[in-house]
Amino acid sequence: MSIRVGLDLGSTAIKAIFTEEGKCLWRGVLPTVPGQEAVASALINAGLTESKRMRGDIADVVSTGYGKKLFACARANVDEITANAEGAAKLSGGEARTVINVGGQDIKAIRVDERGVVVDFRMNDKCAAGTGRFFELAARLLDSPISDFDWLAKNSTEEVELNSTCAVFAESEIVSLLARGIPKEDIAKALYASVARRIAGLAGPLCGGEPVYLDGGAARNRGLAEALEDEMMTEVRVFEHPQFTVAYGAAVSSL
Repeated sequence: MSIRVGLDLGSTAIKAIFTEEGKCLWRGVLPTVPGQEAVASALINAGLTESKRMRGDIADVVSTGYGKKLFACARANVDEITANAEGAAKLSGGEARTVINVGGQDIKAIRVDERGVVVDFRMNDKCAAGTGRFFELAARLLDSPISDFDWLAKNSTEEVELNSTCAVFAESEIVSLLARGIPKEDIAKALYASVARRIAGLAGPLCGGEPVYLDGGAARNRGLAEALEDEMMTEVRVFEHPQFTVAYGAAVSSL
């Protein structure tokens, strides 16, 4: 059997996935740093080693993401919205209609049909509020890893609000709340609610009443999905490995 490799060269992380007849054999991720082609090559080498395959077993490599054209060995590249749509459609068994991707630098809301063809999409403006970079900023301010945000939010006892839709102003709000002695738990919950409002405002017009699918690195935090459910008043489903949906879509793309 031959392997198809999907590479998602994103703004904060580079993801690689090996597939065989549409099934995942291996997945890996490394931070995005200068020299993205070398990072992507290292991921592929790691995948070959860990899956006990040879380079000759690779039949195809398709890249996507902001740095999709930086990996010269890719046979083709596909834009990340198309890859996200195809990946979500196949991973959901054709059920996904509205897909929300929270990336490192932007938020995308995509409307797809049962084949994974993009019907419509929206993206946030260039402000980082609500993106992966925003969560990283908040983690530094709260002196807590992003992986702890769910625990913090679940232990919140008081309602507070973050009203800013700008990352710079939101940073000032968080600093102000900390200076007032507001617990990190309450700020984490407010952070989820603030991001959920921003996402709902972007994606709401594309929703048709069915469950919404959430992916991207931030989707690994269940608290975000729960806040989005409350805001949109609809079920929000998260893929098992949400950070790899786009890479998977590139691997199984019809290019």
